[in-house]
Order: sequence, then structure tokens, then C-alpha cells
Amino acid sequence: MSLKLPKRLSSKKKKPPKVNAQADVLNKMGLEAFWTTPLDPASILDISTWALENQEPMEPKDLPNAFLQRLWLLSPDARSPCCKPLHDVLNNANKSPEEIINDFGGESQSAINPLDLVAAVFMSANTFLQQEMTVRMLQCQFAVPLVLPNIDPEEPSRFLLWPLRGAVSQWRSHFPDNNSKVYEGDLASTYMPVVSCVKLGYSGVSKSQVLNNVISGLRSPSDTFLHRGMDGGQLPRRLSNGLVEIGWYLPTGDTTRDIFPVPVVISNLRGDASSHEKCLSLLCKVSSAVVVFCGDLREKEKLILASCKNMASKLILIDLSDAEKNENRVVGFAGPNLEEYMGVPRGSVLQGRDLSEEELANRLCDTLKDLLPDELKHVTLEAAAKLAEELGLNVDEGAACEKAMAKVEEVLRGLDEGSAQFREKQLPLQGPSWSKLAEIEKEESKRRKEGKEIDPQLQKEKKEILVELSSYKMTPAMKIFTDTLFTTDTVERTYFLSWMKLRLWLKQIEKLNSPQDLFTNLQTEMKDGMPEHYELQNGINDDLGDSDSFCTDSTFEEETTEEQQVSEQQQMCLDVSFDQVASCSQPFEPDPSMLGLEHFLREMGLIFELTHISPGSGSHNVLRLPSLATDLLLYGIPLELMDGDASNIPIRWLGCVFAELKRRLPQEHCRTRVLTNLGVHHDRNAEVLSALFGVKFPDGRKRATRGVYMFALCLPDNLRKDMECDFLFLIDVGLCSMSLDNNTNMLIHDNEMATVATGLSDVLMQSISSHVGTEFEANFTVIVNALLRIKECGSMPICQLLAQDESINSLLQASQLRRVSDMLQTEIGDRGTSNANNHYAKTTSSITCVKGPWYNMSLSEPIDTQYSKAVLKLKQNLLGALKKCAANSEAKSLPEFMSRLCAVWDTVKAESFSIGMHNTDIALAFSLLCTEFSQWENTFLEHIESWLNGARRKIFATKAKAVDASIQNDLLSELKDEAREEVKTEVDKLRSKGEAYLMKENILNMNTFRPILMSNMDDLQERVTEEIIERLGTVNESHCSLTQLEKFEGLLEKEQESKLHTLLENSKSTKVLLQDTELEEEFEGAWSKTLSNFDFRPSETDDITARVTDILKENLISRGLHKHMKKLEVNGQNQTASFQVYDEHFGYRSRLKHMFEDNNRQQRLEAQRVACNIIEEYNQFVADKSILPADFSDSYVTTLLDNVEKALKETSMEIRSAFEVELKVYLCSAACQDFQKLHDRYAKDSEFLTGITATKSTYMAEFIYQFRKRDQCQRVAQAFTSMIIKPTVLDYIYRPLGMCIVEEIQAKAQQYQSPRAFHQSFLEELIEEDCFESFLEYLLSYENIRVRKIQETVVAHLSESTSLNKWRQQRLGEIIGKTAAAVSQAAEGTNGVLSDTKPLLERVCLTLESDGDVDVSRASLDGPFFSITTEWDRFVTCLMELLAVMRLDLAQEFSQNVDITQLLQCLPIQPQCFLLSRVRGCDQQCPLCGAPCELNEMGHEVHRALLHRPKDMLPHDSGSLSCPLSCPESMTEDNPGMSKDTEDMSVARRVLHSLYPDWIISPEDPNSQMPSAYWRYVLGRFSERFAKEYKQGPTKIPEEWKTITKEEALYSLKEAFLPE
Repeated sequence: MSLKLPKRLSSKKKKPPKVNAQADVLNKMGLEAFWTTPLDPASILDISTWALENQEPMEPKDLPNAFLQRLWLLSPDARSPCCKPLHDVLNNANKSPEEIINDFGGESQSAINPLDLVAAVFMSANTFLQQEMTVRMLQCQFAVPLVLPNIDPEEPSRFLLWPLRGAVSQWRSHFPDNNSKVYEGDLASTYMPVVSCVKLGYSGVSKSQVLNNVISGLRSPSDTFLHRGMDGGQLPRRLSNGLVEIGWYLPTGDTTRDIFPVPVVISNLRGDASSHEKCLSLLCKVSSAVVVFCGDLREKEKLILASCKNMASKLILIDLSDAEKNENRVVGFAGPNLEEYMGVPRGSVLQGRDLSEEELANRLCDTLKDLLPDELKHVTLEAAAKLAEELGLNVDEGAACEKAMAKVEEVLRGLDEGSAQFREKQLPLQGPSWSKLAEIEKEESKRRKEGKEIDPQLQKEKKEILVELSSYKMTPAMKIFTDTLFTTDTVERTYFLSWMKLRLWLKQIEKLNSPQDLFTNLQTEMKDGMPEHYELQNGINDDLGDSDSFCTDSTFEEETTEEQQVSEQQQMCLDVSFDQVASCSQPFEPDPSMLGLEHFLREMGLIFELTHISPGSGSHNVLRLPSLATDLLLYGIPLELMDGDASNIPIRWLGCVFAELKRRLPQEHCRTRVLTNLGVHHDRNAEVLSALFGVKFPDGRKRATRGVYMFALCLPDNLRKDMECDFLFLIDVGLCSMSLDNNTNMLIHDNEMATVATGLSDVLMQSISSHVGTEFEANFTVIVNALLRIKECGSMPICQLLAQDESINSLLQASQLRRVSDMLQTEIGDRGTSNANNHYAKTTSSITCVKGPWYNMSLSEPIDTQYSKAVLKLKQNLLGALKKCAANSEAKSLPEFMSRLCAVWDTVKAESFSIGMHNTDIALAFSLLCTEFSQWENTFLEHIESWLNGARRKIFATKAKAVDASIQNDLLSELKDEAREEVKTEVDKLRSKGEAYLMKENILNMNTFRPILMSNMDDLQERVTEEIIERLGTVNESHCSLTQLEKFEGLLEKEQESKLHTLLENSKSTKVLLQDTELEEEFEGAWSKTLSNFDFRPSETDDITARVTDILKENLISRGLHKHMKKLEVNGQNQTASFQVYDEHFGYRSRLKHMFEDNNRQQRLEAQRVACNIIEEYNQFVADKSILPADFSDSYVTTLLDNVEKALKETSMEIRSAFEVELKVYLCSAACQDFQKLHDRYAKDSEFLTGITATKSTYMAEFIYQFRKRDQCQRVAQAFTSMIIKPTVLDYIYRPLGMCIVEEIQAKAQQYQSPRAFHQSFLEELIEEDCFESFLEYLLSYENIRVRKIQETVVAHLSESTSLNKWRQQRLGEIIGKTAAAVSQAAEGTNGVLSDTKPLLERVCLTLESDGDVDVSRASLDGPFFSITTEWDRFVTCLMELLAVMRLDLAQEFSQNVDITQLLQCLPIQPQCFLLSRVRGCDQQCPLCGAPCELNEMGHEVHRALLHRPKDMLPHDSGSLSCPLSCPESMTEDNPGMSKDTEDMSVARRVLHSLYPDWIISPEDPNSQMPSAYWRYVLGRFSERFAKEYKQGPTKIPEEWKTITKEEALYSLKEAFLPE
């Protein structure tokens, strides 16, 4: 509605609900307050009217508002219970509308069952808002509540009849003789079959989904009934158990699409029917058929099912039970058995347990089709309400409703005689006298305008009319009408007005019907439709003729005959000719016999108007009528500004109404703006405004009058500020859509209405539909003429266009009207930028396309999916245009609006326009001129765009010189001059074309249209010149900025590269991974350095003197030094001298005290010293601030002044305030100069600086990314070098080094050529060494001493050798060269390649391995570590750098002193081991003395020692075996047993061979003394030491052994090792 009243519409308050689970649901949704004071239609203002976007609910408390807002937009998701979490909304702040839409639903959570949401809002709304919701829910094809449960389970449910009375639609039934007939009726009183569906027992089938499939038929399933498959449908129901919903199926007449041939109401009882027996009884008694979905039944359900059979006229059972779980069930027998058990006709049981929901729906649908239309009775919901009351349910139409309905019948008493007669008797003021009076007044105005005298005949006729009108007395109907409206019970008044409109509409439609056809159709539809028992039951059908028969007092109930019943039942099913109602292309011409609420309201205004024309004709109540009209306007009833039938305006009446409105409102709340909707009656004006603002204008199907209607909307606080007004007046004008030749008088009236409405408008919305031919031409000329006339008066509203469909005709018409509107809007302030694709567009008229739903659309037609978005877009455009008005003009007060109305009406009456009200040719000719101009403009703009492209190329051609500001500015100035000249030249050509066109078109008055055309030319020239100069500046600035940006990025990149190099080197050396914070700090340093070194283009700098002066002024005021303000006038001027101290700076007493002290000189010097100290401190302050990397700040001056005050406070002199002020002025003047330099230094190109600062995070991210990538690249390269390349290099260097050392040693020491040579050499070294310990170690551990000997030999050799470093350096150079070549070869042709590094590394390894001398271990390459994506050339560079570093490191390492032991350990072939293998022999030792085998042949099987060891040199027992050399006899006697030894030699050889077959052990030959001389010499030298070592007795040796010399021993050794 229009305005919130201080007292809500629901004057009757409810008791607070009991605390229970149902009340908790209301509390959860924030509806607890509306249970006692319900929501009313005025609440929609806050919820929907001013909403410009479809906001998602954040919490359950937002769901009711979201439901209502979406419902008013007819959104398919209105019943959605989903709440979007707040964090998702915060995350969506920077997303596009498309992304938000795509994201929604993914994480949304259902807060409540959607059926509970619907029930909760209906419970919290009064009956009038329930009616509004019901109408819109049916438009959305939603099921609506019929029986609403009470929030208190102990209280009865509520039958909702009143909301259904407003539900009206059209349909076509399938009658062979009437296929073209369109039926129209309301849901409450129309006779239709009612099919009720209930569920008994548990089953897994969704009853609601089955019903949805039934209603949808062959189309995709609708969501008429909410079901468990929808969002929140699985949640438990808390409020809606026991709710009865109804869906209205309407046929379209298309037998291929329609499911049922007649309208059908399908009701759905929510919950198990056994828990809601009252509702079940009601449905069984009133329904044409009852469908029971039977699950697993218990005994109670069986009894209920039996009772349903007794109550229902037709029962259909659907068996859904589970046979395995319920063996004793009743339902589930084979069809005939169940039919016999229940006694139902054959075919009334459907087996559904094995069927899907779609298949079950098809079966049910086929069953119902067989019963329609003849076998099911037709009933009304009005009758159902009467029966519901008898069953104990509450019915919403209470005493106030009954009283209002009775009053309506009183007002309309006598209407059955005919509308024309009723109007003549009860509404006489709207007769021909009122129209004739309007014509006379117009003629008088024209004569006054022309300066002619008033025709006496006209004066006489006017006087006669006034005399006739003065005899008027208020008729009974009007007296009852006004008295009822004067009631203080707003609920009763609302019922009265609503029922008045409905009853008059029913009468209006009745008059359009053909009585004979209607009677025939009703007979066909109602034949056998009501069984006898139903007609007689409780007298329900006693008064079906009165649509209020179930709600009025008994005094209004009359007995009627059967013939009268049938005649009155005609109103319940209204048959309207398709040609008369449904066709949109037929012109609207109100029948004089039609009657509507508007007639009564118009009569009310004329009664008041008459009291001012003839004061004696009124009564005391008449003076209260303006107050009543104001009440109605504030409540939501539109006020008629102009009578379109008589084309007259009751000025006095309107003046008093607006005066009363002004009296009721605060003075500051009277600013108004006007939005007008201008279209044709059947162009759905009322539907458009209802969709936009929730208001109710008389619409095309119900309007019985023509006129200009106004609605008042109070704006919320935020829009008041934006629009700079308090009220928005909505004006609706319905044109007749007559062809130009049909009715000239009606066309003139249309012109007058359109002109008046346009003249009042701030924003004009032109509604366009797909008319063709002369009808569009007529309406088009009316709108264009109205715009031309108002333009002639000096004003022009902002135009918006609404295309009511997307047909080509609508869009072409809208485009043509937009061209006309734009042609007339040439003021500078009207320019907009709504057309983003056209740089030169001035268009403020935007075209919005909104497709339905319209009144001629059946409720069976689905709502366009884009409807809600289109409505919101249209509302945004309209409110945007109103906000633009606030920038162009001030809002009018109520008196100013009334004055504007009077002025426009006076002008219209006098036809003070160059275009007459009957003229149509000029509008068409002007439209053609607008089209021509549009084409000229397009050609002109294409030429200018081409010129601009050439200028752009010139600007960008100076890239090298872009840094030179003077050259660039000169070029820009030159191009701007060329642009001005080019635009002027081309526009002059257009002016010539325009002049020629006007000369050719005689119908276009040169004096009228030439200024408009030339004004558009001037505007075009100014607009395009301004735009092209701006674009040239933009192009130039863009070019300079790009050049600056390239330069800045170059410097930044250079600085970043330096930083990156340093960081990477540090990372390489320290192996520490830097954190992002550390990298950000490094970037900040590079950024700051780049900014400080960058040469910004200078921009215009501001003078800081004013800022300094303001700060100084505030300082002096705060210190109470107002009297010195004049001293500030010199602030900022150049200082020509230093600060001087005068006697005036000291107080009188102080001067008098120091007068005789050298004329006060000492005091002045002291003050001068203080001033100098302060000035010196200031200079230091300036110096400190100047070196800071920051711009001037106001705080600098504040600090400066504080320092002065602090210094003066510390002095002990008596100084006047003048000293302080002048010192501060002096310092501030100096500060203006000093800090201005600082400010100028930082006065850079702020826009460019802002731009690069905005992208600083991007540069920083790129810096961090580059470091991370390079560091990763470097680390991978390092890992490859250290893990693969370096081991390969070292292997290449050291693998042959061991053999080189061996070869050198063997070449230098021959003893290492064979085991025998080594043994001989070792024994010689022992005897030369002559050390007992060495002999002992040799005898006991020959292997160890041999290894140590070789190790010492190798170490000594390496220590003395100088070729080791040479060998390593040479091999290092070779392998590094091969590796570098392999890397280069692998990287060939990879410049710029960004790819995985692993294939590159594998290629390097393969290339290295192709050299047979290099062995690469690639095991480490396995795994993801070496697989990174980077630039190969950068990675190769890193590898080459690391190779060079590795070579330098190894070369340096090789040049240093080497640890021989460590070196030997790292050699793959260790020389000591190799030498040992060469001198080791076969490793076999004599089993008797341990002497090694000396045979050199490989693979020998029999071993032989060349020099056995004597027994006494070994730690053997005395009885043990030993070599024959050590026989004791030979040691103790001087050859006494020689012959015996000789004889025993052969015996000993045989014994030894048997003991040791793999050894050749020969007893010592007695004739040969030399071989044993070596060991005899040793024993002679150390026999005692051996005995002591082995802890044995002294060995007796021959004396001659002691005489053996070293030389003899060595000789014997050589003889023993001579080759055989």
C-alpha cells in the first residue's frame, strides 16, 4: 500500500501464542511480534517496494522478508528456506553478479521446512495481506493455504476464504460448441470439481510430487506443492501439519496440452489424515473426489478409511503398502477384492507400490480424466467455508466482513435494473452536464487567450447547467457509501472497498456476456454436477446468486425461485468473449453502462466540487470529504486527478485534498516528485506499477472509467536524501488505443490527459506493447504531442521506456519513442552515460523489457524466468532517473504541485500550444525528423571516430619523445584545435541538411521545430567537442602514462635484478631459505629506491600558504588572540628582513621599569636573543624535516607553533602577546617558503603514483615469485651439480689416479714387480736394519708388516711426488670441458623454453655418457625433486655458473697440501692395495715354519718356499715338528752325524711328502751351507733375544754361525732367490 498508518490495518489484536514448539518456530523467524499485531499490506513498503536487489537471507529471521520480497517479484525461489552464511557474503564482495549466482546454493543451509515458512508468514499476516500473497502465489503456480492450522494445537484451524476471492484467472474449457470462449472467474465462487488428496499410514511415496506430476502433465514437473525433494523438504514440519493447500488447474483450450477439460481444484492435506479428522471430514464432504494414498494401515486407519467411503461422493484408493511388512493389511488385496471389501466401484483402486511417482501420476490422471467433466460434481469454496464452520473450524470472514458486505449490497441496491439507470439515479453528477460544463469552460479559456469576448450563448448554457447542478441532493447510494467510508473501523472499511470492487467487477463482466450462451454453457457444466443430497444439505445453496450469501446478515437473505438461482449462478462462472476480453489488440472504450469503484470516488469529488460552484447544494458531511479522500489516499486508494470521460479536472476538490494532506504532514515532509506511467488501458499499466511499487491502480480489465490517477508513496530516509523529496507521486494514465479515425473526441481527451500528466512529471515511463498499424500510430502521436507541448512550455521530464514484451514491434516502437525523447532533451544536465558502447551518447532514456504476467495471461501460463530481474532493473532505472532529477531541479512542495497542476490545466484548456489537441500529422512528421537526425548523427559520429583514430596514431607515433612534456603538450594543443574545427565543419553540414529538411516538410513549423533541431545540433557539437577533447587528453595521458610506466618498470626491474642477484648469492652461500616477510622487506627497499630515483612528471602543485594560515588562525583563536588577526594578512610573503624586537612588544610596566637602563636596550637584546634561539631552532626543524622522505604535513606547523609557545613560557621577561603573534607570523611566513619547496619536491604525478601504488602488491608478488623460482632453479642446479656432476667429475679425476701411482712406484722400485722380488727386498731391508723387533714382527705377522711396508712406500712416494696436482688439474679441465659441452649440446634450441627441467638433466647425463670414459650415476634423478618448471636458458646459465665455481673450488683444493691418507681413501683404485696384490703371491705359507710360497706361476697346485725359517726362530714347543734345517743334531755337534743325516734325508723327504702333499719341503742339504747362512746369521745375532721372547731356554748354536758375516748372509739370500 501507499503509506504506513499510525494504526495498523488489523485493529483486532490476537492473544499471544502459548509457549510450544510451534511458537518456537515463529520466534526463530522473528515473527513473534506479528502474532498479536499481524503484518498488513503496508508492511510491503518496507520489505519490497524500495528493494533494488534480491538479497539472500543470512539467518532464519531474514526468511519472512525474503519470502515476501521474492513473492512480490514472482520469483520461482520465493519459498526457499536457504540461508547463506555471512562468510560467503563477505567472500562475494569482489565477485561479479554471475559468480555470486553460480556460487549460491553450494554452501547454503536450509533453516526450516519451506512449508513451515509459508505457514508462518500466513499466520503472521492479516487477511488482506493473505489475499495479496495468495494472488501472487497462484501467479507463481504455487499451492495456497485453504485451511491454516492454529499455532495452538488445541484451537481449531482457520478456513481462509477471503484470500481466495481475489484470485481471478481465465481459462478455456473443452466444449465442442464453444472452443473460442474464454471463461473468467475467481477461486472462491466459481463452480469447479474439487479433488482432495490425503494420506493414511506410512509410505515412501511423496504425495506432493505425484500431484505435481498430475498438474504438469507432459510438461516438466512443476513445484506447485512443496515436497521432500526440495531444499529443506526433508526437515521435520513444525507448523504445517494439518495444513490444507489447494492448487488451481486451468485448461488452455489446447487438447494436446491440457490434462483436464475443465478447471480443477486439487487440495492436499499435509500430514497423516488420521491426525486431522476435522480437515479430513471437511474434504470428504465438500470434494468432488477424494484420493487416499494408503500406506501400511493400522486398525484406526481402517476405520477412518471406512468413514471416508461413507462421506465422500467419489473415493479413489491408491495402494502403497508393503506386503512383507503388513500381512494383515486391508489395502493391498487384488483390485476386485478391495473393491468388494470397501464397496467402491470397479477401477477405484490403483496399485501403486511398484510404480514410480511419474507412473503413479499418469495412472491417477487417467482415472480422473475418465470422471471429468460429467461424473464429478462441481462445487464452490464458498459452500465449503459454510460447511467448515459447521464442523467447528474458524472462517476468516467475520462480523466486520459481513457488515461491510451488507453495506455494499445497500449501496448497490437497484443495480440489477441496469448500470446506466443506476448511474443516472445514484451518480447523476457524472452525466452530460459535467461534460458540457467542461466544454464550455474550455471554449471560454480559448476565447480569453485569443482576446475575444465570451459568447453570451455559452454564458447562458453555463448558467443553466449550474442551476441544474445546484438542485443536486446526495443520493442514497452515495450517502451510504460516504457514511461507510467515514467509519473509524479501518478493517471494516477495507472489507467494504475490496468487496465493492469485486462486486462491481462481477457486474461489469456479467454485462459483457451473452446471456443465452452463458445459460447454455452453465447448463452444460452443471448438468448433474450437484447431487440432490448436496443441494439440500444445510441449505447451502439457498442464495448462490449473492456472492456474499454466506457472509451477510439474514435480513439480506431472500427466497428465490429455481429460475432465479440459475440466473444468479451465472455470476459464479463467467463466460467472457475472447474478442471482448482476452484480445490485447482491441481498443479500450468504456461502456457507458459499466460501473466501478472509480465512479463512486469520482462522484464524491464532484459533490464537493459542486458545493464550491453552488454553495447551497452541499451538506455538513460534504465538507468532510477532502479529509476522507486524504485518508483513502494515505491508505492506498488512488486519487483521480483528471476525469478522462469528461476531460475535466475538479480543481477545487483537488486543492482541498492537497491542503488537507499538507495539514496532516510536517512542513519539512512536503517535497514531492512525480513518476508517471503513460500507456494504454490494456497495456497493463496497473500491473506494471503493482510489480514495481506494490500499489493498486484500476487495471484494464476492471476499470470502468478513463482518467488520470495518482498514488502517494512516502519515501524511506535513504531515498529522501538521494532524491531530495519526501513523497513520490505515482500517476497512471490509460489511453484509449483508438485508431485515428474512430473517435476524434476521445482522441482529444487522450491528448489532454497525456499533456496534463506529462506536464506534472519529473520522470515519464512510456509503456509500449506490440501494437501494429493505426493503433500504435494513435498512441504514438498522443505521447509525442504531449512531449512537444510540454517542451514548448519550457520543461521536459526524463523519459524511461518499458517494452512489455520482446517482440520486434515493441522494440521498434520503443526505439522510435526514445529517439523522440532524446531529441527533446538537449539540456546539458540531461546528458547521461547510460550507453557504454557509444562515447558520445546523451541518451537518458533506457529501454527495459518486462514480459508478463498480465491480466489476460492464464494462471496456467508459467512466469518468465527473467521477470523478477527485469522488474528490479526497471525499478533501478526509474529511481536512478529520479535521483538525477534531484541534481537538475528542486522538488516541489504540495502547494507548488497544485499550482503546477492548475497552470498546466489552464494551458490545456486554452490550448496555448502551437500543436492542437486534434493534430496528429505533426507528431508523425517530427518522429520522421528524429529518425533522420539519428541517421545523420550516426554518420557524423562514425566520421569523428575515424578522425580520432588518426589522431591516436599521431600521438603514439611520438613515443620516443613522450618524456618531453613541451613537445607532447604542443601536439595535444594542435590536435584539440583540429578536433574543434573538424566537429564544427561536420556539424555545419548537418545544420544545412536540417534546414533543407525543414524547408521541404511544410507541415513542420520552422518557428517551432527549427529551434529544437538547431538546439540538438548545438548540443551535438558541444557534446562531441567536449567528448573528443576529453578523449584526446585521455589518449595523450594514456600514452604518457604507458611511457612512464615502461620507464618505471625498467628501473624497478633493474633494481629488483640487483636485489635478486644479491639474495640468490646469499641463499647460495648460506643455504638458508628466506621467508616472505624478509623478501617483502627487500622489495620495499627496491621500491623506495626506485621511487626516489624516478623522474616523475610534475603535476600542478597547490600553495600551502592557505593551509599554514588556517592552522595559525586556529592557534590564535584557541589562545584568545582574536585582536591580532589582521597581522595574518602578511603571512606567506617573502621575508625581506630579520625579525626585529620593538618596545611595543613589552608591557607598559616593564618598559617603565627599564626606562633608565640604557633606554630599555638590555631588555630588547634579551628578547632578541630569545627570538634568535627560536628561529635557530626552527631552522634546525626545517632541516630535519627536509631530509625525510615524506611530503609536507600540517603537523609540521602545529609542532612549530607549540615550540614557540614552549620557549616563550620558559622565559622570565614580561612580553606582550604581540611579540608572540608577530614571531609566529614571521616563522609561518618562512615555513610557507621552506615547506613549499618540500611540498613541490613531492608534488609528483599523483594519478600515476596512485596507479603504480595500487599495483604494488602485484610487483611484490612477482618479485617474490621470481626469487622463489630462481632460488628453486639455483637450488636444483646446485643439487644436480653436487649430487651428480661433482661425483662424476671426481670419479673421472680419481679413477685412473691409483694406477698412475702404481706405475710410478713400480718404475721406481723393482721389488714390486713380483712376490719373490718383494720378499727378497724385504729380507734384505731387515738384515740391513739389523733390528730384532723387525725380525720378530716379520716372523710372527708377515702379512701386516708387508701391508704397512707397501703403505709407507706409497705414502712416501706421494709425499715426494710433484705430479699429483698436475694429474688432477689436467683431469679436472678435461671433465669440466666435457660437462660444459654436454650442457651446451643439451640446451641447443631451448632458448625461451619454459618446461620441466628433468628431461634437460637427463639429456645432459646421456650426452656425458656418450663419452666412454665418463660414468654418470643417474639414480638421484629419480623422484620429483629435479622436476621443476622453469626457463631452460636460465637453468642452463645457473648450471654453467656452478660448473665454473666447482672448477675453481676443486682447482684451489688441488693446489693446497693434500692429506695423503685421505686422498688414498677416496681413490677408486687404491695403489697400496694394487701393489699388495702384485707382491702377495698365492698367500700360502709353509705349514712348518710359516715361510711364504715363492712360486710365480699362476694356478700352481704344489707350493714351495725358498727360504725356510729355523725352529729356534719360531715359538714352537721342543717336541714339535720343524723344517729339517733346524734339526738339533746339526746344531749341537760338529758334523759327527753327517753320514747319518745323509742317510736319513730320503727318509725325511718321504715323511714330509706324506704329511704335506701340496708342499715341496726338502731337508737341508748338508753339503750346502749358504742357503741357510741368512737365518744362521740372524740366530747368531739374536738367539738369546728369541729365547727370551719365546720364554725358552737358551739355544745352543755352533760357533761358526756366529762368525757368519752380513755379506755372507745377503749372499746366501741372493743365492736362494736366484731364478731357477
